Amino acid sequence: MHIVFAASECVPFSKTGGLADVVGALPRALAAAGHQVSVYVPRYRQTKLTDSRTVVRSITVPFDDHYRFCSVVSAGSKAGVEHYFVEYPPFFDRDALYGTSTGDYPDNAERFALFSRAVLEASKILGVPQIFHCHDWQSALIPVLLKTQYAEDPAFQEAGTVFTIHNMGYQGLFPPDTLPLLTLPWDLLTMSKMEFYGNVNFLKGGLVFSDFITTVSRKYSQEIQTAEFGFGLEGVLRDRASTVTGILNGVDYDEWSPQTDKFASARFSPQDLSGKAKCKQDLLAAFGVTNPDLRLPVIGIVSRFAAQKGFDLIAQIMDRLAREEMIVVALGNGDKQYEEMFARLQKQFPQKIAVKIAYDNAIAHKIEAGSDMFLMPSKYEPCGLNQIYSLKYGTVPIVRATGGLDDTIEPWDARTGRGTGFKFTDYNGEALLLTIKDALKAFRDQASWQTLMRNGMNKDFSWNNSAKEYGRIYERVRQLRATHNATQAVATV
Repeated sequence: MHIVFAASECVPFSKTGGLADVVGALPRALAAAGHQVSVYVPRYRQTKLTDSRTVVRSITVPFDDHYRFCSVVSAGSKAGVEHYFVEYPPFFDRDALYGTSTGDYPDNAERFALFSRAVLEASKILGVPQIFHCHDWQSALIPVLLKTQYAEDPAFQEAGTVFTIHNMGYQGLFPPDTLPLLTLPWDLLTMSKMEFYGNVNFLKGGLVFSDFITTVSRKYSQEIQTAEFGFGLEGVLRDRASTVTGILNGVDYDEWSPQTDKFASARFSPQDLSGKAKCKQDLLAAFGVTNPDLRLPVIGIVSRFAAQKGFDLIAQIMDRLAREEMIVVALGNGDKQYEEMFARLQKQFPQKIAVKIAYDNAIAHKIEAGSDMFLMPSKYEPCGLNQIYSLKYGTVPIVRATGGLDDTIEPWDARTGRGTGFKFTDYNGEALLLTIKDALKAFRDQASWQTLMRNGMNKDFSWNNSAKEYGRIYERVRQLRATHNATQAVATV
């Protein structure tokens, strides 16, 4: 089956979060399973290509004021996946993907509308797929367009759509006059289509018009159908519950494995854990912790510093946690109040708290390899990848039981020797602190702790199983389209 992925980012070409990892890895797993896969992403300033060639010289995209003309560039085939880049420098040759520290780019609706139309038009030349697999609001206009302005286009009569929600918190909200600007019909501005409290909601359009909806964990697919996690779209999802499912993200063990990690100072495995101690020493040196007591457990954090990630809870307990027998190393950036909190604590407890306000891939690997525990107390977490990376490195996760964190981490039971980490449910600082203390207590029994480490290291969250589940969804959508087309043909006779 031919599948086209349309997304706003993809490793190794562009990245701001886990979406890029998924769009980089899942197509490779699908190609390995025998599917033909093409990936379309914008060509940003940060996109570095070698041996690229223009495969579609000019695509005309209408806007209300004038036409814009973009092109499509190919980076060739890698691991059986074709990568195409929509090139339009006025929209994509910018410092960042979506906006600056002052906010989103004001023309994001135009930017990603152009991208969506370009994917459809380019596919007519480069190959129309059986399935367009669209990701998040930036590509949500593709299913909208296919069911409206392109509904009579014979090229797409057999093409179905799968829409994946990576985070319900980002929806693509724009004022109503966005519709005529993008030459979209006014009748989309209704409650049953794209209207959302007087605005145009791109994500809602994707949910309403796609053939099937997936999200990135089983638990999150249930949570987003509730008022707490649905961000106002829970009713839309409940209406479509029969076509909503959760498929857990996989991880790329070629990049995230203690047996091959190029950033780790030593290699280790479930059979030989001795290299982890050297990784721990190297990690603390990288954070400038002088003369550390290596017997103390190290708790690692790699995250965007934001309340959604649980940093409001961390702020509640951090002064008390710093007095425990442990060391915290944190890498990330985000909300100023949390950056300042870590800076203050590092000055106050230089042997206990170490922080780097940045994102650094090499340091992220060192944290996974050298930490004893990994902290993810998220308010909500659609899937989460770091807790899965942590399992492979024997770095025991401490998580809140939400979304993919709940699906991937099994509570540790020292009596039976089963489990892979520590979980809490109630979203408050006391529950978090109690759970961390439970983990610190468990760490004192090193024989038992090594059983816990190995339990996690032996788990397999590779993309193979997830790719098979997506394959079944694609086949279901293809059959739905075939049934629809047959019904339409009978109706016209």
